[in-house]
Amino acid sequence: MNKILIIGQNSFIGSNLKKYLSKKFEVTILSFEEVMNKNQSFFVKFSHVINTAIHKKYIHLNYNKLHDLDRKFISRFKKINFIYIFLNTRKIYLQKENISEISVIKPISNYGRNKFKTETFLKKKLKRKLLSLRIGNIIGKRIIKNKRNNHTLFFDNFLVLRKYKKKIITANDYKDFLSIIQFCQIIKDLIRKKINGIYNVSLSEKVYVSELVKWLDKKYFKKISFMGNKQDSFTLSNKKLLKKIYRKPTKLELKKFCKNILK
Repeated sequence: MNKILIIGQNSFIGSNLKKYLSKKFEVTILSFEEVMNKNQSFFVKFSHVINTAIHKKYIHLNYNKLHDLDRKFISRFKKINFIYIFLNTRKIYLQKENISEISVIKPISNYGRNKFKTETFLKKKLKRKLLSLRIGNIIGKRIIKNKRNNHTLFFDNFLVLRKYKKKIITANDYKDFLSIIQFCQIIKDLIRKKINGIYNVSLSEKVYVSELVKWLDKKYFKKISFMGNKQDSFTLSNKKLLKKIYRKPTKLELKKFCKNILK
């Protein structure tokens, strides 16, 4: 059986992966601090390691090795036997429709630039032991409420804004969303097949913000005026990914997930 180590026990993705992957694999989840205190012999038993922990300054500031938790962790090893799953971002790309893995790399945020620098380091260090996932948007509930959450999710913002009584005006961008369940299913397939390399992880379909909000809460949907501006729109091509996983994620699955998330 595959043995998985997840780093980041209180993170949105880490805690959801633990819940889902534990049904299929033997899973250990620890904080980044706990992992850094382990002897190297501890890691020999794992087939895969997934880091979901991130430093707040890594998101917002210029690149600094001290804030790069992936680099800190991997730099401990001269040789590794596990596949390291790096959670990258679509923000490394020039934003457009149908972005592939060979599309132009042009990050406009520190977060995107930092992620690409980390991926470049990991490719040189790990070679065939790296699985880098360039992820679009993931929607789902936080299992653990943690004051240290460094990322604000679409669903976090949604829960805050739906409390407002005033009418809201927002751009009707389209994005590339996956539910957290779809994301976990993809990770499960990639682990089972022992896949390495670089892949976009996405639905590869336009999902308009207006659609998503309507699925989540019809009453709240009526309080929002959506503008036609699509400056922050994108989709990722998942053609390369689909050759490696067992089943294609669908927009209908995402819709059903959203309709049930508040129940």
